[in-house]
Amino acid sequence: MRQANRKRNTAETSIQLTLSLDDQKEPQIDTGVGFLDHMLILLAKHSRIYLNVQAKGDTYVDSHHTTEDIGIVLGLCLKEALSDKTGIERYGSAYVPMDESLGFAALDLSGRSYLVFDADFENPKLGDFDTELVEEFFQAVAFNAQMNLHLKVLYGKNTHHKIEALFKAFGRALRQAISINPEIQGINSTKGVL
Repeated sequence: MRQANRKRNTAETSIQLTLSLDDQKEPQIDTGVGFLDHMLILLAKHSRIYLNVQAKGDTYVDSHHTTEDIGIVLGLCLKEALSDKTGIERYGSAYVPMDESLGFAALDLSGRSYLVFDADFENPKLGDFDTELVEEFFQAVAFNAQMNLHLKVLYGKNTHHKIEALFKAFGRALRQAISINPEIQGINSTKGVL
């Protein structure tokens, strides 16, 4: 089983995260940030991975530290669970409509960290969640998983729908990229490593 379990404790947050790339059990998410819980459940469902995230953070300040630190730990767990990446597809992409909004994600599990984020959110808050933290979350995931990640909202009006489309698109692209293809011999790279 390709899985990982990590803890991260700082003066600002305490994160416990478990994931399994080959298990579709119901996700167990409790971050203390309702909107983030919703997005992580969607991510787990659409990537078809098991995700258990238990977090406590300084949400009396705002959701920034909690959101970013969960992204860091998720990225590290993805990197660990993928190990040497033998036989994986490596690349994934997906368009996902969410009512009037359309989101796109493309990623490469290349071992090189990069984020291109192209999305405007008219509504600065959803509940207690600052929408600018969506980019912070994905940057933390991409840099710690060492993936090249491109995210774009092509169009839309409703901020919730735009963000949901991005999380679902990311999940579906991730599922593609982590899938093992028996036709791939070794590592899917001319360099021989990812």
